[in-house]
Amino acid sequence: MTTIVATEPLGPPPAWAVLQRRLFDALDEAWRVYQARYCAPDGTLRYSGRVDSRDGADDFYEAFTGWPVLYRLGGSADLLTAAKRHWEAVTVQLAKLGFIVDEFERGYDWFHIGESMTFFYSLCAAAPADPVFRERAIRFAELYLPGSPSGNYDPAIRAIRAPHNGGGGPRYGINESWHDYGAGLTGMRPYGLPLEDVLTIRVWDDLADPANARRMGQAMAERLGRGDVAVNLAATSLAANAWLYDRDDRFRDWTVDYLGAWAQRTAGNHDLIPDNVGPTGLVGELHGGRWFGGHYGWTWPHGLHSVGMAVCVAGLNGVLLDHDLSWLDLARHALDHVCGMGVRAAVDDTAMTMRSRWTAELGTETAVPTLLAPIRRGVRGWFDYQPPQLSLPIWVWQAGYCAQDWERLADLRRRSGYDWRIVRDFRNKEDAGHEAPWLAYLAGDNPDYPEQILRVALSQVQRRLDLIARDVDGPADMDIHHWQRHNPVTTEALLQLTTGTPQGLYNGGLLPTESLTATRRPADRGCPRMWPRWSTRSSPGAHRST
Repeated sequence: MTTIVATEPLGPPPAWAVLQRRLFDALDEAWRVYQARYCAPDGTLRYSGRVDSRDGADDFYEAFTGWPVLYRLGGSADLLTAAKRHWEAVTVQLAKLGFIVDEFERGYDWFHIGESMTFFYSLCAAAPADPVFRERAIRFAELYLPGSPSGNYDPAIRAIRAPHNGGGGPRYGINESWHDYGAGLTGMRPYGLPLEDVLTIRVWDDLADPANARRMGQAMAERLGRGDVAVNLAATSLAANAWLYDRDDRFRDWTVDYLGAWAQRTAGNHDLIPDNVGPTGLVGELHGGRWFGGHYGWTWPHGLHSVGMAVCVAGLNGVLLDHDLSWLDLARHALDHVCGMGVRAAVDDTAMTMRSRWTAELGTETAVPTLLAPIRRGVRGWFDYQPPQLSLPIWVWQAGYCAQDWERLADLRRRSGYDWRIVRDFRNKEDAGHEAPWLAYLAGDNPDYPEQILRVALSQVQRRLDLIARDVDGPADMDIHHWQRHNPVTTEALLQLTTGTPQGLYNGGLLPTESLTATRRPADRGCPRMWPRWSTRSSPGAHRST
């Protein structure tokens, strides 16, 4: 190993460099405090509260989101060992609870499986020479290949057989607790009716009738519990993760085949991806011929937040495996279609499902008219207007630095009414949300961003440590999301400033830290590249800093 010795005296380090080093030190202390409070000596999570029939495995893994990423960025050497140990211990813990089959989720939707798998993917990236995790990565991906004993994939119609799927194969139906889907499920009320065309049920309060609750639950099991759905596209990350080990063409071929099927369905729907495919391969088969209405689709519960996340994740995987930027078109068309219907209004004056997210991101500017786009589509048209979620178009641009993708971001900024340069002190579930001020910094008009975002990160680490210090809940009293709200490891600022990479897509995205098309074959299809004028600037985003 070459040793480099600095002999020339330098001036004082810039403030961002001091803060960045302080953040590494604070995180190294914080994860140990968190581990001591919430983990048993065997590495499992201290928890004896309620678990659902299907929902919950993701929350156990999300307790450690970001740990392997921090290790890769420069965290302490023993952090990787701790992260591996907790993944294995929690996997055994979940197997005893019935969630896991052969170390993989028994069967659930990929909006949630994706949340849990980000921890696994980042472990594989942090320790690519580990043969145990390599074997797991390949075995998990093989669950979705044609001919797999799991039966997850139907090669005849190029579809995953059920919205809930995994180590136990297709898991038809829905959560058992939803068999009577009644008005008492108050946490789901903001999202409205799961199905809008069930007889005698027109508004949420109709579910107060037990007969209606049973009727809705039965319809959900029959129609939301079968066939393929758009969020299943996040399963392509399994294949991409396995392919990275040995470049096994089986995983590339399956990804291209599955993505290609959805691309054909999208082309047949005026370039807007449908969210459901029936058991015989027909779009709308279980929903009266409608291209919307599938599980975790355009109608219910999250619309673009779930569909857009899946198509962005899958598009990035397609670019990685096939060196073809046109796989991003599924995401491009969805984003452009939705934002093209945008209106100008204030968040404070508009009904929306994810208001708390925008209250944190926009602060007092929720009172300012800005671009709001409809993220959901029902039988009465588009609805649920919200500010565009920037993590989606920024990853489309990140994949290849195409001019059209940068222009999409620039257009969103022009149409926004809030100031993209303001760095607010918050942290959301995805450990993201500061894309706007970072983009303004990259564009050259937010020079203080590095120092400001590092101060926010330090503030949020301290806030989590304070929450841990005041936490008196015991293992039986904790909500299953308790750990997510206390995990102090944050990587958004460090990714942006040391690798020039956005925070990873939370619902199942891999985390490439350079352009996916840095090396492209002459025959590759794609779009013209746009190298931003800041790419040659000397900044904390240009190289890994210490």
